[in-house]
Amino acid sequence: MSNDSIDGILDARAPELRAEAQGDAAFWDETRDVVVVGLGAAGAAAALEAAGQELEVTVLERFSGGGATALSGGIVYAGGGTRIQREAGVEDDPGQMLEYLKLEVGDAVSEATLRDFCDTSADTLAWLEKHGVSFDSRLCPYKTSYPNNNYYLYYSGNESFRPYADAARPAPRGHRAAGKSLGGASLFEPLRNSLSKSGVELRYRCRAEGLIAGADGRVTGVEYLEVQGQAYRRLHGFLENVARSLRYYLPAISKRCIARCREIESSHSRLHRIKARRAVILAAGGFIYNRAMVEEIAPAYRPGMPLGTPGDDGSGILLGRSAGAATGALERISAWRFINPPAAWTEGIIVDRSGHRYINEMMYGATIGRRMVEEHRGECFLLIDARIRRESLRQLKPGEVQWFQQAPALINLFANSKRGDTPEQAAQAAGVDPQGLRDTLRAYNDCAHGSREDPLHKPTAAIRPIEEGPFYIIDASLNSARWLCPTLTLGGLKVCENSGAVLREDGSAIAGLYAAGRNAVGICSNGYLSGLSIADCIYAGRRAGRNAAATHGSEP
Repeated sequence: MSNDSIDGILDARAPELRAEAQGDAAFWDETRDVVVVGLGAAGAAAALEAAGQELEVTVLERFSGGGATALSGGIVYAGGGTRIQREAGVEDDPGQMLEYLKLEVGDAVSEATLRDFCDTSADTLAWLEKHGVSFDSRLCPYKTSYPNNNYYLYYSGNESFRPYADAARPAPRGHRAAGKSLGGASLFEPLRNSLSKSGVELRYRCRAEGLIAGADGRVTGVEYLEVQGQAYRRLHGFLENVARSLRYYLPAISKRCIARCREIESSHSRLHRIKARRAVILAAGGFIYNRAMVEEIAPAYRPGMPLGTPGDDGSGILLGRSAGAATGALERISAWRFINPPAAWTEGIIVDRSGHRYINEMMYGATIGRRMVEEHRGECFLLIDARIRRESLRQLKPGEVQWFQQAPALINLFANSKRGDTPEQAAQAAGVDPQGLRDTLRAYNDCAHGSREDPLHKPTAAIRPIEEGPFYIIDASLNSARWLCPTLTLGGLKVCENSGAVLREDGSAIAGLYAAGRNAVGICSNGYLSGLSIADCIYAGRRAGRNAAATHGSEP
C-alpha cells in the first residue's frame, strides 16, 4: 500500500488537533512539566528519565498499566557483555551484536542508531536492574522459543543459524526477567514501583482524546477523559480484567467488555486539559487491536490473532497524526509461527499448499511467520512422522516446557493433524498437493542421508529422515482455527533518532512532542525477534524522556 493511501486512512480516523485558548486562565485544569500518554515499558522508561531531572511528570493510562510488556514473556534483548552474560561465561561484544542485528533490523534505523543501541545495551540492562528488575544467568543449553523455569538466558533469535552465524559470532542475548512462567509482570511491576518512588503521578482510567497546540503549532498539552466515581472505575477495571483473560479463548465476550469500557469512558467521565510545560510523550502502543486499521493497512495479516492489549488501538499514532506527524512501517506486522517447543517438530518440514518447502524449520518464529505471510499466502503445513510424534510427546511432559507451550502443542497433535499411512495420504487429507510434497520429501531425505546439503541451511544434526509411518500434517497457516498465530504491529510515528522528537513529512520536528515504543518507528520496525521490542521500548523511552526534560518549554 502506498504512503498516500495509508495517510488517507489515518487522517480519516485521527482526532482533531485542539487549539489552545491563549490568555484564558480557565482553559487548563492543571500543569506539569512532562505528560506521558501510555504506561507500558516505553512510557515507564520515559517517565523515569524525565523524573530523574527533578521534573513534575504525569502519566495518563487508559487502563491499569503495563501494556503489552506486562503480558509478555519479559524478554529484553541485550548483549555486548552484560553482567548476566559474563556470569554465564558468554563472550560477546557490541560489534558482534551490531553485525548480527544489521541483518535483522535492516534499514529500520540508521547504522549509527543501531550502533548506539548495541554500545549501550549492557548499560540498559544495568539501568533496569537499578530500577528493581531481576535477571538470572542460568543459560538454556538448547534452542527454544521460550525457556522453562530452569533457564533465563537463551538464544532468542536466529543468531546460531546461517546466514546470521556467518556474519557474527553467535551469542545468547535473550535476558528473561526472573520469575515463574511468563516474565512480563516481573519486568514491569518493578518499574511501576520505581515510578511511584520517583514521585511520578500515575493517573489510571484516563483516555487521551486529543493533543492541544499553540498558534505556532507547538504541542502544549493533552485533553483527556477520566472515569469518575469509584463504582464506575471499579467496573471499568473489572471489564478490563475479563477482556484480558478471555481475549484468546472467548474473543467475542472480550470485545463486548472493551466496548462497555468505552461506553463508561464516554458517559461517566470528566474532560480535563493538562498543560505540559516542556513536552508530551506518546507511548500508547501499536494498533493491532484496531482490526479495521489492520484490514485497511495490512490485510494479509488480518487473519492472525492480535497480540497485545485493547489499548493497542492506534490511538497514540492517530494523536501524533493529528499534529502533522509522519508515519513509517505501518504495513509491517509480525506474525509468530513458533514450532518449538517441542524441539522435535523442528525435525519435520514446513511446506505451503503446493508442497514446497520454504524455510529452515529451526528459524525464529517471527522469521517463519514473515516468510509464510509475505511469500506463501499465509500457508504453513508441518509434516512429521511417527518417530517425531513420539519424541514430541516425550518432550511435552509437565516441567519440560511452560504450560502455555504444552497445551497448544498437544491440541495440535491430537485435534489439528491429518494422518496418512503415506505422506501422500496425509497430504491429501490436509489439502496439500501430494506430488509436490512427495518430491519435496524425497529431496529432504536425500539431505538426511548425506547425498546433498540442505539448500535452506538447516543444521545437519537436525536433519533426520522422515520415513516412519504413519505421517501427520499439522495446519499451522495464518488462518488456522486451532493453531492461532499471534500478530503485532511494528510501525508508528517517525521520530528523530537522536532525540525521539516526532517528525513531519519534511523531516522537521514537531515542537513539544515525542514518541517511543510501538507508538513510533524503532529498532524492530522491520522485523521482530524476542526481546527486541522491549529493549527498544526502554532505549527509545529513555531517549524521549531525557530530551523532553531538556526541552525549552512553554510558560506556565
